[in-house]
Amino acid sequence: MRAGVFRKVPAGAAGYTPVIRDQGIAMGSLHSMRVMIVENDDLNATLLQLQLEREGLQVVGVADTVQSALEMIDRLQPQLAFLDFCLADNEDSTPVAEVLAARGIPFLVATGMEVARLPAVFDAGAKLAKPYMGSDLRRALLKVLQPE
Repeated sequence: MRAGVFRKVPAGAAGYTPVIRDQGIAMGSLHSMRVMIVENDDLNATLLQLQLEREGLQVVGVADTVQSALEMIDRLQPQLAFLDFCLADNEDSTPVAEVLAARGIPFLVATGMEVARLPAVFDAGAKLAKPYMGSDLRRALLKVLQPE
């Protein structure tokens, strides 16, 4: 398939057919990959889930605290994680990133602060500055899943 060509993949969990834009890289590797979301805001988590499913990923769970995220990693064994840096009750996702990095599970982190201010453990993943667009998310997914 030529780069820049859209192709359809089988219907996702939400019941619609996601369309993945081929970037000259094997985007099919995203299809059905199990991903967990760590996000304390329900609306943001829902919107992110829709974006990820549109890219062909299978969202297996959403955690809103560090503790629930750590339990989810053990129980669901995700292949990828998307983290919001700032969580409720003055928590941040640093402990989650540490576990993911130690286990070799790729992750992305989104933050409203300057990405350079994130703790060093987040260098193991891809960083997104909020607000971000779908194309930014796609590039970050490719970066973390197919490092150079």
